[in-house]
Amino acid sequence: MASPQGDYPPQEGYGQPVPQQAAGAPPAAAQGQAAGKKKRAYAGEAFEFGSGANAALGGQLPAGGSYGAYHPPQQQQPAYGVDPSQMAQGYAPPAAPGVAQMTQQFGAMGVTDPHLMPPQSAPQPASQAPRPVPLNQLYPTDLITQPFNVAELDYPPPPIVLPPGTSVYPSPYANCPPKYVRSTLNAVPTTHSLLKKSKLPFALVIQPYAALHDAEDPIPVIPDQVISRCRRCRSYINPFVTFLDHGHRWRCNMCNLTNDVPQAFDWDTTLQKPADRSLRPDLNHAVVEFVAPQEYMVRPPQPLVYLFLIDVSYASVTNGLLATSARCIKESLDRIPNADRRTRLGFVAVDSSLHYFTIPRDGSEISDPRMLVVSDLDEPFLPIPGDLLVTLSECRENIEVFLDKLQEMFQNTQNNGCAMGSALRAGYKLIAPVGGKMTVLSSSLPNVGHGSLTMREDKKVLGTSKENSLLQTANSFYKSFAVECSKAQVSVDMFLFSSQYQDVASLSNLPRYTGGQTYFYPAWNAARGEDAIKFAREFSDYLSSEIGLEAVLRVRATTGLRMNTFYGNFFNRSSDLCAFPAFPRDQAYVVEVAIDETVTKPVVCLQTAVLHTTCNGERRIRVLTLALPTTQNLADVFASADQQAVATFFSHKAVERALGSGLEPAREAIQAKAVELLSTYRKELAGGSVGGGGLQFPANLRGLPVLFLAMIKNLGLRKSAQIPTDMRSAALCLLSTLPLPLLIQYIYPKMYSLHDMPDSAGLPDDQTGEIVLPPPINLSSERIVPYGLYLIDDGQNQFLWVGRDAVPQLVLDVFGFPDKSQLRVGKQNLPELDNDFNGRVRAVIEKSRDHRAKGVGSIVVPHLYIVKEDGEPGLRLWAQSMLVEDRADQGVSLVQWMGSLREKV
Repeated sequence: MASPQGDYPPQEGYGQPVPQQAAGAPPAAAQGQAAGKKKRAYAGEAFEFGSGANAALGGQLPAGGSYGAYHPPQQQQPAYGVDPSQMAQGYAPPAAPGVAQMTQQFGAMGVTDPHLMPPQSAPQPASQAPRPVPLNQLYPTDLITQPFNVAELDYPPPPIVLPPGTSVYPSPYANCPPKYVRSTLNAVPTTHSLLKKSKLPFALVIQPYAALHDAEDPIPVIPDQVISRCRRCRSYINPFVTFLDHGHRWRCNMCNLTNDVPQAFDWDTTLQKPADRSLRPDLNHAVVEFVAPQEYMVRPPQPLVYLFLIDVSYASVTNGLLATSARCIKESLDRIPNADRRTRLGFVAVDSSLHYFTIPRDGSEISDPRMLVVSDLDEPFLPIPGDLLVTLSECRENIEVFLDKLQEMFQNTQNNGCAMGSALRAGYKLIAPVGGKMTVLSSSLPNVGHGSLTMREDKKVLGTSKENSLLQTANSFYKSFAVECSKAQVSVDMFLFSSQYQDVASLSNLPRYTGGQTYFYPAWNAARGEDAIKFAREFSDYLSSEIGLEAVLRVRATTGLRMNTFYGNFFNRSSDLCAFPAFPRDQAYVVEVAIDETVTKPVVCLQTAVLHTTCNGERRIRVLTLALPTTQNLADVFASADQQAVATFFSHKAVERALGSGLEPAREAIQAKAVELLSTYRKELAGGSVGGGGLQFPANLRGLPVLFLAMIKNLGLRKSAQIPTDMRSAALCLLSTLPLPLLIQYIYPKMYSLHDMPDSAGLPDDQTGEIVLPPPINLSSERIVPYGLYLIDDGQNQFLWVGRDAVPQLVLDVFGFPDKSQLRVGKQNLPELDNDFNGRVRAVIEKSRDHRAKGVGSIVVPHLYIVKEDGEPGLRLWAQSMLVEDRADQGVSLVQWMGSLREKV
């Protein structure tokens, strides 16, 4: 696992144990510095850039570094063989992580930073007509001689360089920030043939919300209900339109039609006086939300409805799911959005019968909830539909009384039946007239009634070509019922907790087509505190999240572009309309764009609109407008490709392939794509021949082959006979729904070295107040020393790796045990101890989980597993499977992968 110890000189302090020292005595460093603050170097060498984990690269890159800035060994030029004076032409070294937005803003404002633009005298490439603003420059690099550095994954996407004056007003917010919409190409080919020649995909990764609550990510709301749209293509007015005829008309930037400006457009309704048009948010901000007028509603805005379908069979009662979920709903009642006091709740308990509950209003003569049992599962009827869905505000106290009783009602059950399919049918009848969310909490395989399933997993089939059949739906009920739900504005979320096979492959179809999500808790048990706390925190955040109701999403674009294929959890109602009974805030969507006819404009625009009802009963339209420059030059296309967005597109494509044709074809397609992109680049842009057997690729795409390998080795796609079907199906759900930053981390996890982290790590930053993380290190066992402490985090699980030679002082400071042998492995929380280092390690673990800092909403709280290098083998192998650059199971190492790509190219 770790490199030979000969590489590491004996260290004092928290490094390798020094032989002369008596066992258990404090290390020399700890004895010596009695005066002043003890500085414990857990690994002897003080941390410097250029030493430590990525020293082989000739210097550790600070996060948010740049392609131009990182030097191949023994070469101190700013970029690979580029004259420094010309270096800034396009992909300049980003000065700070926010640079992508800055360059977009300057492009939009027509302001050009001398560092980001070439001098006027810089020669243009001969093949290309001169243009006002040069696009990103191509930096060729060699993937073999300049090994991949993990910091390259955190670079911002290549800047969007727009010609001066592209937007109406010089607003820094005129173009869409990458956290909402990212394009795989930040320079768009003008023709289909050029796109085809590049072999790169043209697609958008769309994440309309960057947080679970509006307050955490406020965007401008336009309340005046004056919504100006193009008469022909129905695009919304945005920062890239042109005003004509003294501002009385505007030309659509999508289809060129001239439209009248509405009379009320320049009138301030609140102050009742003329308004300054240049201050209107829809002309200055790429992301805005309009309050929709009456004509955007088919019916009055629906209230928020939660119907809980709770499994009360023997499995669910014994593992504590029933008690934990009832208690959690009770404690979260104040967090459920209810600003308009119309939110309704309903409860159905499910074993081999359906148990309905009527909950009386607060203050009425009858205060006890009544249970009505229906055992006809084929045609489940509603006993008294009126009282089964109750208004939270009117029945608050009695809902609490009911939830307290529910925990005890079934405590002595011996019933092993689970009629969840019939319960879903009955629940649909109950809420279909209004619409809403059905939240399923289940620990069993649905085995009676509609949609009943059988135990079909066969260990002998795992890892073979027949495994594909286990990833398919076993019962057509789940797909057809999901489509029915979608039409009635009913969304389904599945929380699955079984310790045995539960057929996630079949059940996940319900969320997939209704805009829901599948949350999987394998072998969950409330008796383990960590399990109970994780679910309670996640479920409470789930209930408090502000979701959009009866939503539709549509993407419009400049004439010549067409939305071709849509990926994500929704129902594709017509060629370009995606329907969401509920619009979640923690998922992303991918839309592939086709180029149908030659684009003649220097800039194309793509506009995403989400029409939805908010939780407080307001109809709104969220509009996100992205402008991209066009090009006729293949080099520009490659230089402006966004490796993370490209990887996200192929992750969705791979899931589609895995569910359609099987895992092996999905893995082969990813490898074939890597070879195709490298070959195309070599043939078209690297002159066809590369000396010294290298492998050329642009600097901005250097992480792509690594991400492709990591995808092939991910739980969802990995070739293995050891992965249970439910685990694999749940992983495929994540690969096709996670927002981009979480998806990249799920494919290529973060690893931090803690025993030698810089002094600032684990403490708040002076400027931002945010906890500083140590620099990430490559996922390779070569980076792991035997006396080290490491955090590996894929966003779903965290592993704290304790090296076999970890010194007693390190174990004492972090875990509070004088001896490593006392350290318990597995799921747990770190103790809070009274020393600086323990506090910093806990802060790093907590900060690594911080979704908001990554610009995404998520309810997931990862489990923390303590793993000893010489401890439990199963746990150790699981943690090692995160090291995607190593050879493992049936997968190749990064070096072998690069070698095989080079041979094929």
